[in-house]
Amino acid sequence: MIMAAGLGKRMRPLSTTTPKPLVRVAGKPLVDHALDRLSDAGVARAVINVHYLADQLEAHVVSRTAPEIVISDERSELLETGGGMVKAQEQLPDPFFCLNADNIWLDGPRDAFHDLSAAWDPDKMDALLLLVGHTHAANFDGLGDFYMDPHGKLLRRRPGRIAPFIYTGIQLVSKRLLRDAPEGKFSTNILWNRAIEEERLYGVAFTGRWFEVGTPGAIAPTEDALKRG
Repeated sequence: MIMAAGLGKRMRPLSTTTPKPLVRVAGKPLVDHALDRLSDAGVARAVINVHYLADQLEAHVVSRTAPEIVISDERSELLETGGGMVKAQEQLPDPFFCLNADNIWLDGPRDAFHDLSAAWDPDKMDALLLLVGHTHAANFDGLGDFYMDPHGKLLRRRPGRIAPFIYTGIQLVSKRLLRDAPEGKFSTNILWNRAIEEERLYGVAFTGRWFEVGTPGAIAPTEDALKRG
């Protein structure tokens, strides 16, 4: 599943009349970077949720065949990340990859989706998050998101502290994570917090390089880095 329904406020003014997933970086829309990586990894089908400027986004992606595109329509109500997954779950396998539409990354020795698949253990995981350390996160100036123990189990960053791992926006999710979910719009953080309490939220350290492309100012340095490979 590709999360593409958000308003993209941080990307304004570029996202004022264009949905953020269609903002171009290195010659192609952000969503195509994600879809191309899915195709390269052998993923055959992608569910994309749409809300903001949905007609533009749907028209752009619907003709793709690699991967095949299925639209999860949120035009009537933006459901946020958790609500979006719940709405689309009947169209998804178990488990399923979930990623943000604005992700750009350079893979390491193995692509991100095979990194997640190799580490996946359905007996102990509700979700497995792809994480990156600060030195491999370009354009990122935050404090980090998670601590990870030697077995991959995750805890949240403590207030006022720096956490060594940043969530890339890419995860492998069991439908068990979605059980008893709230109705309507809500953040995936609610489900992650429960998984942390049950010791079922895990992470894997990414072997490549990840780019935060949340604002117009991040586009040029990302393009320069991609040119260098």
